[in-house]
Amino acid sequence: MGEEEESLVTTTARDAILGRVRRSLGVSGTEINRRAAVADRLARAPRGVIPARGQIEHDARVALFITKIEAVQATTERVASPADVPRAVADYLRRHNLPQAVRMGADPRLEAVDWSREPQLSVAFGRSDGRDLVCVSHADAGIAETGTLALTSGPANPTTLNFLPDVHVVVLDAADVVGDAEAVFEGLRARFGVGQLPRTVNMVTGPSRSADIEQTLLLGAHGPRSLHVVVVG
Repeated sequence: MGEEEESLVTTTARDAILGRVRRSLGVSGTEINRRAAVADRLARAPRGVIPARGQIEHDARVALFITKIEAVQATTERVASPADVPRAVADYLRRHNLPQAVRMGADPRLEAVDWSREPQLSVAFGRSDGRDLVCVSHADAGIAETGTLALTSGPANPTTLNFLPDVHVVVLDAADVVGDAEAVFEGLRARFGVGQLPRTVNMVTGPSRSADIEQTLLLGAHGPRSLHVVVVG
C-alpha cells in the first residue's frame, strides 16, 4: 500500500469515527454556538490549579529558580547586564578548559551583545551539525517552581543548539523568570499572537541524564553533559 492509500484509509476511518460521535450527540459540528464556545475557551485559555511554590515576589522567584536548577546538576552565574555576558561565557570556558569557541542562533538579544569584548572568543552562527562542543541559546523564560528553562524553536534559537553540543550555555533575563509553566505559555501567546506560536517549546531542566542502567546516574545520555545558565539582571 502506498503512502497516499494509507493516508486515505486513515482519513476515512477518522471521519467515520467522528461521524458516529456527532450522530450520537445529535450535532453536525457546524453549530454557531458550539463553535463560539470552543473559540472562547481557546481565547481565554483558563488556568488549572497552580501550586503556591512559585507564587512569590520576583527576587524570591529568581532565587528559587537558581536553587532548583542547581539541584539538578546545572550551574549558574548572575551578571548585571547583557554587556557582561561575553565575559561570563569566556570565563566559564576557561574554568573548564574548553576551547574559546561557541555557536549560537540569530536571537536579536544575543546579536545585540558586543562579543568583540572577548577577542579570543570565536562565535559562529546558525544551526549545529553536531560537531560543536559548546552552544549558546537565549531562553524565553525560566520557571521558578521546577528550575526549568523554556526555549522556543526557530532561527533565533535552533533546537539543534539545545541537544547536540556537549556543553549548553543558556542566557536568561531575570525579568523572564516566572512562577509556573502556565505563565510561560501565557507569555508566549501574548508575544507571538494567536496562531503564531513557535513549532516547538523545549522545556529543559538540567543537563541530559539517565539512570536506566542499575540506577546509576549518567550525565549526557541524550543531550548536553553540562548546562550553564547566565542570569542577566
